[in-house]
Amino acid sequence: MFSFFKNFSSKTINDFSFIGTDIHSHLIPNIDDGCDNLENSLICIEHLKRMGFNKIVTTPHIMASVYPNTPVIINEGLKLLTTALKEKNIQVEIEAAAEYKVDELFTEYLATDNLLTFGDNYVLIELSFVAPPVNLEEVIFTMITKGYKPILAHPERYRYWNDKLHKFEYLKTLGCLFQLNLMSLVGQYGLAAKIVAHKLLSNNLIDFLGTDLHRFEDVNTLQKLLKSNDDFKKIYNSNPLNKLI
Repeated sequence: MFSFFKNFSSKTINDFSFIGTDIHSHLIPNIDDGCDNLENSLICIEHLKRMGFNKIVTTPHIMASVYPNTPVIINEGLKLLTTALKEKNIQVEIEAAAEYKVDELFTEYLATDNLLTFGDNYVLIELSFVAPPVNLEEVIFTMITKGYKPILAHPERYRYWNDKLHKFEYLKTLGCLFQLNLMSLVGQYGLAAKIVAHKLLSNNLIDFLGTDLHRFEDVNTLQKLLKSNDDFKKIYNSNPLNKLI
């Protein structure tokens, strides 16, 4: 441990290579609120590579009535992106899954086992920012029964649980894993999310880290994290499971 802090203070560790795989981003152009064209997608991916990521699992939104994407739409977008990366000689491994909002459309996909997974059958889910779904426990139980491994995206951003650490601990007992947004640590989503992010890290509740990168401006925010010694130490010492993906 002492050796790490010595190396860190001398800035020999200054990228996200210890994470390895980014499991949360929105890089397929024009299918959700992420990158709006192919050029911006390529720029963002190139910068993620420069910051140390060697693999990307990009996760477009799937949510009823807003972004009703399908596996076909997402895989076609991935094919376009992969071809462009090869043409530009940007050498990074890229896959696609989805960020599923737990809503009626997700329930349908779950019932028919029509889910995009990554790694060891992981599925990235998100909740409404207004209130948690009343059937959340049932959804998690069903997912696990079917052999899926749910990962809850950015738990620090659900304000209705800001002062309810026991809620996260309970979801853990159900088998739900947690993915922290890196940018939360430097205030991208406000002070409350930043405070909860640090609290989740301090209580060893975070399993995965992700950028949730949507656009080039997010690259600049991630750079701030690389320059923040205290925040960087925390995520480094959290031993994320990303490299297993």
